[in-house]
Amino acid sequence: MARLLTVILNWRSAGMTLQSAEAALRALQGIDGALVIVDNDSGDGSFETLTREVAARGWDKGPQAVRVLQSGHNGGFGAGNNFGIRAGMPDGSRPDYVYLLNSDAFPDAMAIRRLLEHLEATPATGFAGSYIHGPDGAPHHTAFRFPSIPGEFEAQARFGPISRALNRWIVAQPIPQGTARVDWLAGASLMMRQAVLDRIGLFDETFFLYFEETDLCRRAALAGWPTDYVWASEVAHIGSASTGMKTWGRIPGFWLDSRWHYFVKNHGVGYAVAATLAALSGGAIWRLRALLQRRDRLDPPHYLRDMAAHHARALIRPLFARKAAEVKPSPADPAGGV
Repeated sequence: MARLLTVILNWRSAGMTLQSAEAALRALQGIDGALVIVDNDSGDGSFETLTREVAARGWDKGPQAVRVLQSGHNGGFGAGNNFGIRAGMPDGSRPDYVYLLNSDAFPDAMAIRRLLEHLEATPATGFAGSYIHGPDGAPHHTAFRFPSIPGEFEAQARFGPISRALNRWIVAQPIPQGTARVDWLAGASLMMRQAVLDRIGLFDETFFLYFEETDLCRRAALAGWPTDYVWASEVAHIGSASTGMKTWGRIPGFWLDSRWHYFVKNHGVGYAVAATLAALSGGAIWRLRALLQRRDRLDPPHYLRDMAAHHARALIRPLFARKAAEVKPSPADPAGGV
């Protein structure tokens, strides 16, 4: 029987994490595995609360043994989940599959089993993710194409004729109405083969938050392990409970860092620059329309300006670092003379 390790990452949301774990344990009944809750160095008493509650509820001695671990460092989403994955099963063995569940996500009774059954039945598939909806039942867009230069332009232009012309590059796909092959899925409810992770590695911890699932799914696809969206696996998701994305006043630096790193890592600096110029051009078209039609810009304040300034700095920073290294005096000649 396949063994499954479930990982829930907590950051300053102990009460909600316990609710998520409770829902997961109901969905995990009859499945061979274990659950690990990783506190990502919350510093607010979450670790102590979670440890106390898990013991009080007897979860640590249940059929799905629950452990609470302290990462000791908030390195972001990828680093925290990597910590849980590396911890493995309670007996030190390795699972066959790893299931990531957000702390603000709540699987229905069959959600986890459906993902596991799908991966067992389709050995050529690397990852599988759920149909995600809000607490009100409204579906969430979680199935995507990989970002591209045309996709960046289309996403920012928000103009029907442009979208129709660039349809094959639109990042946010229509929500599949059944099981479907996709480029990548949001990590709120994502199951992965351990064998694939062994081959391609875990999350790139350079990403603090955002784009880490995109990068991981792309690495898996390039290695011949695609990702499937499994409609029959339903998970309710509050969304942005830890990140505060819905209340952002300005686009945070870590999002911009992740965007730049994704494009540079996967396509090179030239492509990253072109993708940014495409986004800025599309955004300019949208803002002109919004101004003429007196519509809401929809983006956080100064979004385009912040992106342009951030990525310009990211582009020139290595040049200054290289020049500084070239003129740095050698230890044997502090004055830099001959």
